[in-house]
Amino acid sequence: MAGDEVVQMANKTNVIEFVTIATTGNATDFGDLTQGRSSSNGLSNSTRGIIAGGYTFPGTTTYYNIIEFVTIATTGNATDFGDAVELKRASYNGSTPTRGVFAAGTPASNATNSIEFITIATTGNAKDFGDTRNAQRSGSGCSDSHGGLS
Repeated sequence: MAGDEVVQMANKTNVIEFVTIATTGNATDFGDLTQGRSSSNGLSNSTRGIIAGGYTFPGTTTYYNIIEFVTIATTGNATDFGDAVELKRASYNGSTPTRGVFAAGTPASNATNSIEFITIATTGNAKDFGDTRNAQRSGSGCSDSHGGLS
């Protein structure tokens, strides 16, 4: 892989694909997740892509607290990172080169206002970060690498 790639997970499967932004063309196989699921939460830094949570449906709906990672520079299957604090999908995600944050989202029942964080460079379970002002079921997030305002 050359550098400016986008890694994406296909919906309802364990398939991970990527495209190289500098060239046009179709997605290429990257590897597989350990568990196929939908509406997972994703974030990254320049080294690792993180995939967390999600759920399976139809039939019996199962929510996951799985956190996995891939090394963006090389193709391959996802590796266990740790566990999320809460079972949820469709959270608001953001990251810096150091930390990733999963905020709000849809847990197995109703909505949540929890915020969890991970340290991207080291594996381990997510930890409580705080709460959003309101419980929300889904949305989107963004971030930059500033690290805070003074």
